[in-house]
Amino acid sequence: MLTLLGKIIFGLAVLVSLTLTSLAVIQIIHIIMRGHGHPDWKVLLHRLITIPPRIVTFQPLFRLRVITTLFHVLIGWGFLYYIIINLGDLLEGYISGYKFLGTGQLANLYHLGSDIFSIAVLLGILGMMARRFIIRSKVLFARQDILLHPKARSGIMRDSAIVVAFVSLHVTARFLGETFKLARSAPDPWQPAASFISRLWQNWGPTALTSGELAGFFISLGLILAFFPYFLYSKHIHLFFAPLNFLLKPERRSIGELSRLDFSDESIESFGVSHLEDLGWEQLMDAYACIMCNRCQQVCPAYNTGKILSPAALEINKRYFLNYYGAKIARGKASPQPLTEFAIPPEAIWACTACGACIDICPVNNEPMRDILDIRRSLVLTENAFPQQLQTAFRGMERNVNPWNIPQSDRLRWADGLQVPTVENNPNPDILWWVGCAPATDERAQKVARAFANILNKSGVNYAVLGKLEQCTGDSARRAGNEYLFNELATSNVELLNEVAPRRIVTTCPHCLHTLKNEYPAFGGNYTVIHHTQLINELLSSGRLVLDQQGIIDQPLGKITFHDPCYLGRHNHILEEPRKDIKQIGLTLAELPRHGLKSFCCGAGGAQMWKEEEHGWEHVSVNRFREAEATGASTLAVACPFCMIMLTDARKSTNSDMQVLDIAELVAARLE
Repeated sequence: MLTLLGKIIFGLAVLVSLTLTSLAVIQIIHIIMRGHGHPDWKVLLHRLITIPPRIVTFQPLFRLRVITTLFHVLIGWGFLYYIIINLGDLLEGYISGYKFLGTGQLANLYHLGSDIFSIAVLLGILGMMARRFIIRSKVLFARQDILLHPKARSGIMRDSAIVVAFVSLHVTARFLGETFKLARSAPDPWQPAASFISRLWQNWGPTALTSGELAGFFISLGLILAFFPYFLYSKHIHLFFAPLNFLLKPERRSIGELSRLDFSDESIESFGVSHLEDLGWEQLMDAYACIMCNRCQQVCPAYNTGKILSPAALEINKRYFLNYYGAKIARGKASPQPLTEFAIPPEAIWACTACGACIDICPVNNEPMRDILDIRRSLVLTENAFPQQLQTAFRGMERNVNPWNIPQSDRLRWADGLQVPTVENNPNPDILWWVGCAPATDERAQKVARAFANILNKSGVNYAVLGKLEQCTGDSARRAGNEYLFNELATSNVELLNEVAPRRIVTTCPHCLHTLKNEYPAFGGNYTVIHHTQLINELLSSGRLVLDQQGIIDQPLGKITFHDPCYLGRHNHILEEPRKDIKQIGLTLAELPRHGLKSFCCGAGGAQMWKEEEHGWEHVSVNRFREAEATGASTLAVACPFCMIMLTDARKSTNSDMQVLDIAELVAARLE
């Protein structure tokens, strides 16, 4: 189709575009290589099979904003199909008389696809354009009090406008070029839309139609060449880095699993993350994968209650910083500012509840929570800059190995009057019950521990507790950034547990469960750990717990709703067993609007339990409790001592009549 001159001109344009693009790609690779660690290529073995279907079906996007996602999918599928279309057009343009895929049925299906996806992309673009530029949905923007790179607020809109223009012109030019081609030859029943439009050019002469076809070729493919170098500096580079994020992200037992720091290496002068180059390679890649869709911001409990934390702003700020200083960083120079000056302010860092909602919802597999907790490590260990309220919890864990600072001699007082065996008198139990600090020390949580002890005793389970030997797992220390204290507690606990060698560990605290199950393996502790709702489900299903049927009839609790603890549901995907427990004891469950993996935080995680909540317009716990009240349920069931404490406080502050009860209490009250 192209003349010799046309081929030369287009070839030179390709050379210029690829040269500029390659320079940018090399710079990005060098930037990512500045991060700590390196990819484990072994993870590709199974991910190359499991990840592509998720990417092609845009599965992660459909978990939020379904209508918007449908528009996005139309564009995405069209983009994937247009890779084939552009390749075919390029070959037909350069090879005289060549027909891409021939003239048979395969070619017919290909032409049908090009017709369908051209219209689909244009419809998708119209929908997305209306949402961003006309409706201006609030979820697409950050509040004015959020720290955002000065170029970002206008830059994101500019990027969107440029991409809208590029995609619209690219697809429209190619589509119209095809209509000129059909008008010059004959309508094609496999291209109904293009054939219909081609009727508009029926009276045009051959020269005009050929010129129209050539214009479609040069505009559509020329736009790609012009867009490529810019593309790498815009947010739309996620088209390439999102798949890489899914394929190469390090394996984790849970979204909340953190890496261990090596305190034995005396050459390390500082711990944690203070500058961009202190981040891991995958954390730097997150900045390029970020789609700037603000979904993480939309589900963040801190942002939704008026705190100045936006996980989206963190990734956006990283990206804009790299756009301006990336060349220097790629050459090995230090970044000129710490992250707390341009990416996220200290107040926002301490507002994070480490609930993992931002990681769970991200459609491109980014992990902003991990950045925040790594920055906390630097603030605590290197700069000694942290909320002073945390000092009390740190001191308690240092002196009495629990954040409540209760003497170890009182560790088992909660069990007074109950038959609770310890490993000293029952050294080979089937179940080791890790009671946890809250049930052992907090007055409200102690009632849950006593209820669970009754359940275990009535079921005849062979169990034991560590008693005075039990220490804090260190979860709060680690989430607060005090990795050294966590290291001390974890090392001591693993040594003890390896000596006890439990067959299974059960805990009523999801934070203990998460730490024992997902983080102690890095310290040499590999255990089978279950939650008390899972064990209760086993006991109910096997008939080892006998329910008082008459009592259930005489004392109905009415409608009940359940709050999924973040570290039970989102971090460890224990969702079904608590609900089965509720249903097996004859209660009617009314789900909260935000439940399961999308559950809203109680506000205690991330060591928030031990400090004043950062400034906002509402407490996280109150927001969650109001949602529970709106269900019309008379009882709010929980399965975490931290959630119990926070939501009970919210109940008191709102003067509500709704009860807050642990599932263990509900079950214990219904036993014969």
